[in-house]
Amino acid sequence: MPNATRTRGPAPAAPAPPAAVPATRGAPGGPRSPLLAALITVLAVCGGDAVARVFPFGPRHRAVNDLANQFVPFHAHLWDLLRGRADGGLLLDWQAGWGTSFLPDYGTYLSSPFAPLVALLPRDDIEYAVYALTVLKTAAAAAAMTHLLRRTGPGPWWWASALGASYALCGWSLAEGTYNPMWLDGLIAFPLLCLVGEWVREGSRPVLGPLVVAVCWVANFYTAYMATIGAALVLAVRLMTDPEPGGGGPARGAGRGAGGIGAGATGAGATGAAAPAGDGTPAAHGRQAGAGGVVRTLLRAGLTTVTGVALAAPVLVPVFLGSRHAHPGLVKEFDPAPAADVLARLLPVTYSFATPAAFVSTAVLLLAAALLFRREIPARRRWAWAGLCPAVAASMQWGPTHLLWHAFATPNGSPYRQTFVLSGVLVLAAWTGFSHGPPGRRALLGGSAVVAALSLGALPSPFLTRWALVLTATGLAAAAGALLLTRRGRYGALAALLVVGTVVGQAAATTAYADRERLARLDDYPPWGADQRRRAEALAEADDWPAHRTDSGLPRVAGNDPLLLGGQGAAYYSSHTPAVLTELLTALGGGWTSRGRNLLSLDNPVTDALFGVGARWRAGEVVRADPSAPPLPLVTVRPPGPGPAYGPSPFRNQELLLGARVYEAPRADGACRVGTEVFLWAPDATGTAGLGGYGTKLLGGQPKRRAALTSLGVQERAGARPLIPRGGTAEIGCLDRDRLRAAVAALRGRAATRVDVRPDGLTATLPPGATGTAVVAAPRIAGWRCEGRRARSYGDLLAVDVAPGTTTVSCDFHPPGLRAGLTAGAAGLLVLATTWRLGVRSRRRTL
Repeated sequence: MPNATRTRGPAPAAPAPPAAVPATRGAPGGPRSPLLAALITVLAVCGGDAVARVFPFGPRHRAVNDLANQFVPFHAHLWDLLRGRADGGLLLDWQAGWGTSFLPDYGTYLSSPFAPLVALLPRDDIEYAVYALTVLKTAAAAAAMTHLLRRTGPGPWWWASALGASYALCGWSLAEGTYNPMWLDGLIAFPLLCLVGEWVREGSRPVLGPLVVAVCWVANFYTAYMATIGAALVLAVRLMTDPEPGGGGPARGAGRGAGGIGAGATGAGATGAAAPAGDGTPAAHGRQAGAGGVVRTLLRAGLTTVTGVALAAPVLVPVFLGSRHAHPGLVKEFDPAPAADVLARLLPVTYSFATPAAFVSTAVLLLAAALLFRREIPARRRWAWAGLCPAVAASMQWGPTHLLWHAFATPNGSPYRQTFVLSGVLVLAAWTGFSHGPPGRRALLGGSAVVAALSLGALPSPFLTRWALVLTATGLAAAAGALLLTRRGRYGALAALLVVGTVVGQAAATTAYADRERLARLDDYPPWGADQRRRAEALAEADDWPAHRTDSGLPRVAGNDPLLLGGQGAAYYSSHTPAVLTELLTALGGGWTSRGRNLLSLDNPVTDALFGVGARWRAGEVVRADPSAPPLPLVTVRPPGPGPAYGPSPFRNQELLLGARVYEAPRADGACRVGTEVFLWAPDATGTAGLGGYGTKLLGGQPKRRAALTSLGVQERAGARPLIPRGGTAEIGCLDRDRLRAAVAALRGRAATRVDVRPDGLTATLPPGATGTAVVAAPRIAGWRCEGRRARSYGDLLAVDVAPGTTTVSCDFHPPGLRAGLTAGAAGLLVLATTWRLGVRSRRRTL
């Protein structure tokens, strides 16, 4: 028997009898509360999009920034993979970037458990599918948070629904996550990982916990990392205020079992059943556990997390190494946002790209702020939760913790990608106070004063709108009124209407405002429509892979046209764009944006010959290769020796890779010889270049953009000089097509007679007597092995030495880190199996 303990406050009341908790309605696993939260979320998101008249509810499209450049094309490629129509597989993508590693892209953009659902709709409806996934993920986040709230404390079920929906409808979700759908998996992960923390505290579900961690990290490792930090902070506060589950917290059954829509107010208020003593120290049960119990809980939490991450390692390690081999992005210093701007983003109907989208419904702000003024709540719990909210907010503004949140690298684009964790912490703080009953008038006045003060502090911000202040004031009055009605236990339907109306109204207005601001401020691209459908059909008709490549061509629709439209071109945009691919394309005169990570199609006869492009989209139609000079096979045999060493001129670099001189320099008057094709290389120029009546637009300017080598047409009369826009270095090359045909014919005589491609490599049949170096028209990215050896590079292309008598060469691709990831995953499975086995034995001994 533990020693008796002295308390400073009133003696705790007796716990409610177990029979007070209904078996289904209102129980932690009861479905109605999460379902209501999901319904509220769908209503708000779709309602806001309808008000803004944005796809799929109006004429305004959603094809902005990375949503158009990456997420829609990658989901289209996943559709092709699942339907067996893609060129390549999970390890290797033959369609984009002349052949790239796909597993890192899968783990970054497509590994969500929701992603395969796109295959349920026709491919032409891929934008509808991505939008549906976005709404579904947001609704799932609301349901997950609602379940967590019901799990951690009592209160009216519909209040839990409203607060759970408020979390899913936070400003980060509505302004950032909606066009970065992969991040929304992190929105789901935060409440799930907090739930795992609750299991760890209880010592329950030792097998399910690591599995949940693994799913969260596989779904989107980037935001899962942030969610894990947030869940660790929440667990720390829970251990500080409630070292043992049930010790120091309100009675589980008190308000949770309320049946009516307004019920639970009195039950939630009578929560002294297991309340801690007045100093915040748990009663005898908690003291008995002591520091040793906390340490054991932390060790269990660490083991659960490590095991879960190990299980996810087969995807995580290739993703990590894919980033290591990627072309470096922008490196910049973190610049904290002004305080007034941060406060403004707490309010509805605001938008900014470089400030934290911290809006969460006024009902949440009011409850979280009222927590400070509720003396009936133990001091330790009150101050721990009230302090965690500003601590998380401050950590987003301080350089060292900013780097910690973002895995020690300031991201390109929005520097506040962890803001959803702040929203989740605010919701948990609000529910913590509510689990002790609705706040009284004094606490409501104090909380309202805090919300008003925050709003006044935001007045200097240019992001503050009139509607932000109107909706904040209206929502504050409605939420306060609903809380007073809930406290009295009367007019439950009216209270619910006020709360849900506040959540839906503010979120829908914020959604509509963000929809319109994004279109005005971010890059936008043509949405999928009749023109894209016709282009895709034409490319599919011309496709004959691997006999030749088909390039999706220019003008581009978005950054990953080969994945969206079809073909096997050079265009590619990813966080994992290989550095070797960018260097190769740059050396050959290719163009790019996004500082070298968004590669454009290169329309040039020499590179088309080198990379076996037999058809490409140009000027509104598919143009096929000249029948008299068919494209080269994917594999050619070159003389033995080292590959070409590239220099500053793309014309000379192309010739080095081709093995022949095909360009002439302009004559003394600056014009090319009549009959040759004039090509301009002006990587930093922006404007229109032309020759005679022919003109083409250039968009250059390093380091952000680089204009591609481009044709100005055939020199038809002597002395006609090209018009070149100003800006940086410019060089003219005059292509002799006859020389090019002769060079291609010479290479064709030493080319493979048959090439078979696989989802993880290729096999080529060589002509009799072939010796030297077999060169594959694909970038030599990390992970290639040929004939059992690490593949060599030939001018940044994949190559393998050919000994006399060799008739076939075979190359296999395995993403770097796949073996290490599988090993770590196997170790995680072993730990999980051991845990399960020990649990089985323990249960048998108990029985």
